[in-house]
Amino acid sequence: MPGFWDNPAAASEVNQEISAIEQNLQEFETTAQAVEEASGLWEVLQAENAAESGEHLEQFIDELQRVAASVQHLELEALLDGEYDNQPALVTIHAGAGGVESCDWAEMLYRMYALWAPREDLELHVTDQREGEVAGVLSITLRISNRHAYGYMKVESGVHRLVRISPFDKNKRRHTSFASVDVIPELPPTVDIQIDDNDLKVDVFRASGAGGQHVNKTSSAVRITHIPTGIVVTCQNERSQHQNREVAMVQLKSKLAAIMQREHKERIEDLRTVQTDIAWGSQIRNYVMQPYQMVKDLRTGMESGNAQRVLDGELTPFIWAGLKWLREQRGGGAS
Repeated sequence: MPGFWDNPAAASEVNQEISAIEQNLQEFETTAQAVEEASGLWEVLQAENAAESGEHLEQFIDELQRVAASVQHLELEALLDGEYDNQPALVTIHAGAGGVESCDWAEMLYRMYALWAPREDLELHVTDQREGEVAGVLSITLRISNRHAYGYMKVESGVHRLVRISPFDKNKRRHTSFASVDVIPELPPTVDIQIDDNDLKVDVFRASGAGGQHVNKTSSAVRITHIPTGIVVTCQNERSQHQNREVAMVQLKSKLAAIMQREHKERIEDLRTVQTDIAWGSQIRNYVMQPYQMVKDLRTGMESGNAQRVLDGELTPFIWAGLKWLREQRGGGAS
């Protein structure tokens, strides 16, 4: 196509879409072949008598389990057809009221996502974190990337509630803690949000927390405030002030775009009177460690009797159930 490479960002986006389609086709063909092989084994079993069928029966069961997993994965792929589902997800976890308990819970949620992401071939990168005074984090911002990152993570947005015997309470009393998870898609390069530099307040400071040897050596961390709306973004975990500013600007543009879409505004100027504080929204999931173990999603009814396994990253069944629920809520349309 003439002029295709004149816009590298647009060309890259098209190539990514082509790659995603090719991968979907390959997965479909692999699944179809697995179904055919299972069907062949079933025919062999039917032709054999009971004494001969033992070894082939084991093979058939293994093949059937593999086919079921492939079909489930294809079903999940069909749910991931939203406009930004293939974009990286910008995830911010905020501790709720409750001091050290909620800060520790926010860090536990971060750990859960950090353990889950590699299971889905996703990359997780911390761009900013504010540590709690005693333990945990007041807030932490993650960039989760690779295929379907936002598509997976969008169902995690909301309030998460933990019930446990507090490790910080010498009387071993049961405590309830809350943390919010805010998820927005990172804008693709082809979407351009124009921001007036006069509307920005940029502060630089020394980074703190994790980040390697460069932390606290120079004023490399960047905080950008969008004055008209009051939105604040911070990045401190890149290696230079320039890199931190670039990442922070991407986050700011993505947040503005998300708010514009939610408020049905066409221009950033129209957001001047919009309340920009992150709302807690509705509670989406309970994690109970005491007096019994259970994780229950309040939207889908999905449950697990092993809360520790979920917190150790076994999150995909809840993601699947959330995507199915989201599709039902939207009448089967794109999410």
